[in-house]
Amino acid sequence: MTNAIVKTIGQNCKRCYSCVRECPAIAIKVVDGQAVVITERCISCGYCVKVCSQNAKSVISDIPIVLNEIINSKMPIAMLAPSFPASFPNNYSKLVAGLKQLGFKVVTEASFGADLISSYYNHLYHNSKKTIISSPCPAIYNLIEKYYEPLVAHLAKVVSPMIAMGKYLKSNYGVDSKVVFIGPCVAKKSEYIDDEVSGAVDAVLTFKELKDLFLSLNINIDELEEMNFDPPHAYIGKSFPLVGGLLKTANISEDVLEKEVIVVEGKNQAKEILEEIYSGNIKSKFIDILFCEGCINGPAIDSNINYYSRREKVISYINENINSFDKREWQSNIFNSRFLDLTRKFRYKPQRKPQPTEEEIQTILTRTNKYSKSDELNCGSCGYNTCREYAIAIAKGLAEDEMCLPYLIDKLQKVNIEIQETQAQLHSAEKLASIGQLAAGVAHEINNPLGSIILYANLLKRKLEKLNCNLGHNEEIQIIVDEANRCKSIVSNLLNFARQNKLRLSIFNLYETINYVINTITLKPECNNVSIKLSSENTKIIIEGDEDQLKQVFINILNNAVESLEISIKKEIDIKIENNFNEIIIEISDTGCGIPAENISKIFTPFFTTKKIGKGTGLGLAISYGIIKMHKGTIKVKSTINIGTTFKIKLPIFQNKHVIMN
Repeated sequence: MTNAIVKTIGQNCKRCYSCVRECPAIAIKVVDGQAVVITERCISCGYCVKVCSQNAKSVISDIPIVLNEIINSKMPIAMLAPSFPASFPNNYSKLVAGLKQLGFKVVTEASFGADLISSYYNHLYHNSKKTIISSPCPAIYNLIEKYYEPLVAHLAKVVSPMIAMGKYLKSNYGVDSKVVFIGPCVAKKSEYIDDEVSGAVDAVLTFKELKDLFLSLNINIDELEEMNFDPPHAYIGKSFPLVGGLLKTANISEDVLEKEVIVVEGKNQAKEILEEIYSGNIKSKFIDILFCEGCINGPAIDSNINYYSRREKVISYINENINSFDKREWQSNIFNSRFLDLTRKFRYKPQRKPQPTEEEIQTILTRTNKYSKSDELNCGSCGYNTCREYAIAIAKGLAEDEMCLPYLIDKLQKVNIEIQETQAQLHSAEKLASIGQLAAGVAHEINNPLGSIILYANLLKRKLEKLNCNLGHNEEIQIIVDEANRCKSIVSNLLNFARQNKLRLSIFNLYETINYVINTITLKPECNNVSIKLSSENTKIIIEGDEDQLKQVFINILNNAVESLEISIKKEIDIKIENNFNEIIIEISDTGCGIPAENISKIFTPFFTTKKIGKGTGLGLAISYGIIKMHKGTIKVKSTINIGTTFKIKLPIFQNKHVIMN
């Protein structure tokens, strides 16, 4: 069977993963957040349709076939599954009239097919030497054929009541007759097109589809008269939709103390018993399995009354008709059908995917932030019972990382942080644009007169020196030169800050660059008593970046560190470089005066400074912050008053891994 019985309606799927959680065959594959049914793995049980609150699962409809082909044929026949009183609890006695108004010439009970196969099961029970698994439920034998190869041989080689009745009707009304089965089961849609039994039934409608047909054609069955089914009439086969109905029909004991017979109902119990038989733990003679809690609880029963009320309705219908039942006519119909071949075969249709290795499972768990057993929350939000099952599903190509809610929340938090940083950068960019315009104007208007002041102040100083005039004016003139140079430096820094928009990338040795900056800094007089140490496990660390701008970062931080050591007894600066997978970590620590806690959040803000007037512009760290961000890195600071400050810089290695130079 390759036809897709159940499909996903993509636009309705809302990532709830209820279908993943309920699917017994793990036949739901999540692709881009959409829970897609894998046709080859699907056993057509219909549970995903039943549990989907978003109506994101649809069942293939045979309504077009019924309306366009079968109703217009010479002999359209409808057979109703024996659970019909559970779906039409208030008007089931008028259902035959409604079907005839639809255009069916014959309306029969599918439960006569259960009577036809009862002798086969009785014979198997008394004569088989191995465990027999009942086979009227297509969801059960689909599951076994696809996932339990050793159990295929244990399936009873008997057709279902639907196929048995279809064969009976074709033999009595002619092979040209068109037979439609109507019931609560989605899996029956997969059964009637099975090559092993094809031709016995021409279409399958669910009770829901039948109600849709009545509605679309304005047929109100409440207004119709009561009508009886056309022959043949069923006997004990009417009990088939109830749990244990097959045993009663086949006259097999179902005593609670009878260990040779096990009756199983429901999805979870069905899988559990199959696993037990598969493992060799169960060796009973006969296992009667229904995928649902009886056919009265099928996925397409389409009834608002509860399970017990449905059961009562079916039993009431049986009791209403049992006294008027003509057993001699029934026996005659059974006898006349003795030459019908009601056997079939089953074959293994492998769908089990190979189990991933432990290494693959651990890799996936780690990828989804589950580094130890304590990280495996087993919350079930992904649709799988445990994180391990979920990891196995990913390895088999059936799930996605984003199905894990804790992982998704962590990822969302990271994205939120990135958004906040991006917003901060945009805000900073707006500031930079304004500052850039201001700086350009300031530079144009001030640099020229500043240049003239510096030039003429120096000329005046030289003239006084030539005239040997030393009346204290040289020092005053030097102050003019120094202050003019400081103004020029402020304008220059302002322009540098505003122009942080381009990187001139090159590949260089980061260790050598930092070492060069250290050598430059130590030439300053204020560094005479300062110890600057650079340590790294590897001195050949190659990264891609703008070397000149990164030099400026390290110069700014080291200058600040040196200034913080001015009144410290212990004057030390330690620089450590570490390689951490795909990024480089640089830590610059000093033993200086430290930064007050209330100022930590402000140190990267433009123009913020705690230095004395004339000692700084408050742009050095702001410039450094911008340069690191342009390199897609991070810069953070920790500080304790009178103990010291540490700047931690992380820079990505754009080539994915650093290159070791020989």
